[in-house]
Amino acid sequence: MALAFDAEAIALPQGAWARTHRRYVTRDGRPLIALTSGEYRPYVYPLATPSGVAVTSEAPADHPHHHSLWIGADHVHAQVPASEGRVEEYTYNFYLDEVFQGRAPGRIVETGVRFAARGDDGATIVQSLEWRGPVEWAAPQGRSILAEVRTTTIAVERDATLVHQRSRLAPVTWPVRLGPTRHAYFNVRVAETMQAVFGGRILDDRGATIGATQTPSARWIDYVGPVGGGREAGVALVPLTDVDDGWWFVADWGVVTWGPFRRTARALALGESLSLESCVIAHDGDIGPARLAELRDRIVERARRSR
Repeated sequence: MALAFDAEAIALPQGAWARTHRRYVTRDGRPLIALTSGEYRPYVYPLATPSGVAVTSEAPADHPHHHSLWIGADHVHAQVPASEGRVEEYTYNFYLDEVFQGRAPGRIVETGVRFAARGDDGATIVQSLEWRGPVEWAAPQGRSILAEVRTTTIAVERDATLVHQRSRLAPVTWPVRLGPTRHAYFNVRVAETMQAVFGGRILDDRGATIGATQTPSARWIDYVGPVGGGREAGVALVPLTDVDDGWWFVADWGVVTWGPFRRTARALALGESLSLESCVIAHDGDIGPARLAELRDRIVERARRSR
């Protein structure tokens, strides 16, 4: 049965309105993933394996801005021309939901979306997004800093749900510098029961166990843990661009981050763009590195054919 894309139906009392919305991608009438329009940024939640196990956490108490599967960056610097030929730097935070180290939170706002089913086991969603700064003097709607086109392709295998994301960023009004920062770019927060502190395992692409809080060198990170009823499931983050130049952060309390802006900032002039790609594989059981490698190769081939 082909995947379908539907808005969440909430039976609210008369006179009440939902603050935001969640749109599900369903398979055989059962949720597979959902695009959620959060107050500060869009994200994927829930994210389920083919058997229906949710493998991510939406807003854990210790880090409520960790929204399941999300994209963000907390050092975004607009290079704004000023008098006497000088350039002023306006710095924004698109990672946390509150002021962080003096940087007020901006918002990533969806301005358009398209959905297309692809056969019986796949679909593609294209979102147009605007990275807007906070409300401030002379900018009552916030300053428009970056335009993003985010293409999310979903595919279902017998043992895994594949969520491939391609994010293309381009400056809107001024040149932009991204980073250096450890809070960027692709992020996953695993379900509470799967955390390593509760018996889960953090595995690299060789199947080796990662310690409590580390920055490993790996082609991917697979977080595997208990999900109830004696079962296990896992969620792997697989970067697909700039892997050699990227930086990992993983922790036993359940977060995995990969980004290319930790060591060196990326400068984007007007008219330029930056494209980054990753895939998240939500799988039933511990499928091992050989199967993950097979799925990664399949994702790369599908992405190549779709261009």
